[in-house]
Amino acid sequence: MNEVFEELRGALHQVWNRRWIALGVAWGVCVLGWLVVALIPNSYESRARIYVQVDDVLSQQLEISGDGKKELVRVRQTLASAVNLEKVVRATKLGEDITTDSELQGAITNLTENVVVKGEQDNLFEVSATIGKADLSDAENAKLSQDVVTKLLDIFREENISGNRGEVADTLVFLDRQLEERKQELEAAEQRRLTFEAQYPELIGGTGTVSTRLQTLRTEMRGVDGDIAAAQSALAAINGQVAGTPRSIQMPGMGGGGARAALIQAQSQMAAMRSRGLTDSHPDIQSTQRQIELLERQAANEGDGAYGQPNPAYTSLIAIRAERQANVQALSARKAALQADISGLIASQAQEPEVAAEANRISRDYEVLKTKYDELLRDREEMRLRGQVQTERSAFQFEVVDPPTIPRKPAAPNRPILLIGVLFVGLAAGAGTAFVLGQLKSAFSTADRLERALDLPVVGTISRSMTKARAELARKRSKQFAAGAGALGGVCLLLLAVEFIQVGTVA
Repeated sequence: MNEVFEELRGALHQVWNRRWIALGVAWGVCVLGWLVVALIPNSYESRARIYVQVDDVLSQQLEISGDGKKELVRVRQTLASAVNLEKVVRATKLGEDITTDSELQGAITNLTENVVVKGEQDNLFEVSATIGKADLSDAENAKLSQDVVTKLLDIFREENISGNRGEVADTLVFLDRQLEERKQELEAAEQRRLTFEAQYPELIGGTGTVSTRLQTLRTEMRGVDGDIAAAQSALAAINGQVAGTPRSIQMPGMGGGGARAALIQAQSQMAAMRSRGLTDSHPDIQSTQRQIELLERQAANEGDGAYGQPNPAYTSLIAIRAERQANVQALSARKAALQADISGLIASQAQEPEVAAEANRISRDYEVLKTKYDELLRDREEMRLRGQVQTERSAFQFEVVDPPTIPRKPAAPNRPILLIGVLFVGLAAGAGTAFVLGQLKSAFSTADRLERALDLPVVGTISRSMTKARAELARKRSKQFAAGAGALGGVCLLLLAVEFIQVGTVA
């Protein structure tokens, strides 16, 4: 630590011994630096905030607004595009002295670096332009920065309001042309399809449709089979009920008819036994059958006067049986028709594969063309509706929240910081020069440095003594040095005051 302190003290001693050289170098560096700072033109920045709304309630209700995020990205990219900046250069003072294309491109490149579009929120943007031309005054640079931002916003507003409508009109023309071409192709495909269907009606729609029809017919066939089984079961049940129901009933007070009544009872028993599943070889069935034959002969001998009143239940059962027999016959006819259709479709597929392939191609081409035509027609109607909405009520809303104003203070350079920085750089340059010069001379500021350099012990040192006249001269020169250093600081303060006064009088 002592060595570091000794080194620092020795360095200060070297600088102090050559303080006039340090002061001169500091003055030279400061004057040169302040001159450079004075030559840097002031740059003025004008700012504006805009609000961009790409959708409205009507567009959202009609579902024609599109992707709002993409539109906002497009706003950010096109607001400071090269095309718009070229228009700004030609419409402002930036393009007054431009005569060649290279100068124009240079101005556009410079303006691209000085124009910034920054998104603050989803729909809020800040546009800023920094202008600092050396051949213009501060007031002119401040006004030019405002003109650049204003012109940029005007160009953007005009292009997006009128440009969108023109884009919609061009799109409508293109869609109409495409629709007309698709319409002609669709009509030709439809004519081919009608001709083919007239020649091969069983292959309408292609093999894909034929396969679907086969599947449908087979499913329907399975349903008809189930219905026939149910109808036959219901018919068998009603036949059993008819067999067990007498045709007439014996009313009280009516004579005769005993054999006929017994015959009816025996027939009912026979029907009951058959419904239980008894066959003709069963003894009960055979016994009952012999009894029925005997009763039939007896009933025949009784004559017609032995009959009673007609049985209403028997009449009703006969009507139900007739209805169910008709249902069975209808289902059987439907099954035969389905079998014929299925056989015909299978035969068509197997016997004419090339025709089936042609049917597939015609059907596929027609469906593709029709789908494409429907999509184009829907897009055309949506685009037409969008054009009407944008004509009568534009979905693009452009509002200037904070208009561009004339800046009162320069945005760059920061002269106070630069002036103070030049002062410190000058002082550091002067001190550094004095220190380097001290290092170049073979003198030692302290006894310790001499001892370390020669590696010999130092017996002692002799202090410097001055006469009265020399001390007076030293004090005078110290005052002169302080005055010179103070003057350097005073000049810096004066330049700072001038800078603040000048900034306050801009525009």
